[in-house]
Amino acid sequence: MSDQQKNKGTSVLLPSATVDFFLKDKSTIEAARALSDDWRFARVTISIEEGDVETAIQNYQQVSSPALIIIETDTTDESFTNRLEALSAYCAEGTNAIVIGPVNDVNLYRRLTAMGISDYLVRSVPTDILGETLASGLISQLGASESRLISVIGAKGGVGASSLAQCLAWGIADRVGEKTFFLDAAGGWSSLGVTMGYEPQASLAEAVRAAVNKDHDTLKRMIFQASDKLKVLACGGEAMLEASVQAQQYETLIDMMMGLNPVVVADLSSSIPSLKRTLLNRSHQIIIVTTPTLSSLRFTRSIMAEIKSLHGGSLEGVDLVLNMQGMAIGKEISLSDINTVLDQKPSAIISYDSKLFIGSENEGHAIGHHKASDEIVSRLLPLAKKVVSGSFSEAHDKKSSSDSVLDKIISKLKT
Repeated sequence: MSDQQKNKGTSVLLPSATVDFFLKDKSTIEAARALSDDWRFARVTISIEEGDVETAIQNYQQVSSPALIIIETDTTDESFTNRLEALSAYCAEGTNAIVIGPVNDVNLYRRLTAMGISDYLVRSVPTDILGETLASGLISQLGASESRLISVIGAKGGVGASSLAQCLAWGIADRVGEKTFFLDAAGGWSSLGVTMGYEPQASLAEAVRAAVNKDHDTLKRMIFQASDKLKVLACGGEAMLEASVQAQQYETLIDMMMGLNPVVVADLSSSIPSLKRTLLNRSHQIIIVTTPTLSSLRFTRSIMAEIKSLHGGSLEGVDLVLNMQGMAIGKEISLSDINTVLDQKPSAIISYDSKLFIGSENEGHAIGHHKASDEIVSRLLPLAKKVVSGSFSEAHDKKSSSDSVLDKIISKLKT
C-alpha cells in the first residue's frame, strides 16, 4: 500500500476511546492539548496529567487503564524499561502504550516493541506527528486499519448515485480483484434487490442486531454472493415507512464488515441524515454524484460545504462525479460554469445512457456486470485507486488488450 493510501487510512473520525497522557515537557503537553482541535479526535477523550511511568503505575492501581496510554520519559536505561514491565501488571488487557523519549535510539526502539510498546517517538513531537501516531494506533487497535470505506452519496435524489455505486463495487471486485462488500443504507427504500437480482433476506435492523450481537452465522444468511469477489448485504425487507436504524448501530455493522473485507462500498442514497453524517466522517473516500442541472449543483455546493465543515475545513478525499451529461443537450449547465460554481472540477464525467440504466433495472441485471457499463467502470476506478490497493493498471490493460483482440477478430469475420 502506498504512503498516500496509508495517510488516507487515518483521515477518518476515530472510534470512541480514551487516551491518557503522562507528560513532563511543556511542548509535548501543548501538542497533546492541541489535538482537541483535530476533527478526527471528536469522539476521543484525552486526559493529560503531568507525570511519568511512576504516575501511571499509581493511577492504574486505582482505576482501569484506557485503550491507549502515552508516557514521556527523560531516561531510557534499564531502570525505565523495568518500570514499564511493572506498569504492564496494572494495565487492562488490550491497553496499548506509546513512549516519548529524549533520544533516537534504534536499540531502545527494538527493546520497547519487543515488550509490546506500540511506538516510540523522539521529543519534541509536533502536533501533526503526535496526532497521526495516535490515530494510527487507535485504528489498529479498535478498527480495521487495512480496510477502506468508500461512500457514494447523491447531491439529491434521481442523480444516479446508487447505479454508480454498484458500478464502482463491481469494478473493484471483478476488475481489480479486491474482495469487496457492498451495502445500501436505505433500508426499505433500497432498490438494490431489483438491480442485483435477489430477494431481500432480512431488514436492515435485523442485520444491525446480528452485528451488535456478533452473530456471524445469522449475518452470513443475509449476504448475497454477487460474484467471486463481491458480496452484497441482501437487506431492504422492512416497510418503507418504518423507522430506520440508528447511526451508532449501523456503525457496528460497518466495523464488522471492514474487519472481514479489504474494501467496503456504501450507498448512502435515501439513508437518514445522522447515518449519512456518521459514514461520511468514517469514509476514507467520498464520491458525490451530481448532474449538470441548477438544482443538483445547488445541493452539491451545500453538501460539499457541510462535508468540509465536518472534516476540519478540508475536502481531501472527496471526489465529484458529474453524471447524466447529455441528458438535455442545450439546457445543461456548462462544465466551465460548474467548475466556477463549485470551485472543484469533476473527477469523472459520465454520459447519459437511458437504455443501460433503465434496461438494467427493468431486466433485473446488475448494471456493473453489464458489458455496456465498462466505460463507466473505467472512469470510476481511478477514484478508488486513491485508497484501495490492487492491480488497477494491469486489470485495465488486460481488458483493453482483450477487447482489442476481440474487435480485430469480429472485424475479420464481418469482412
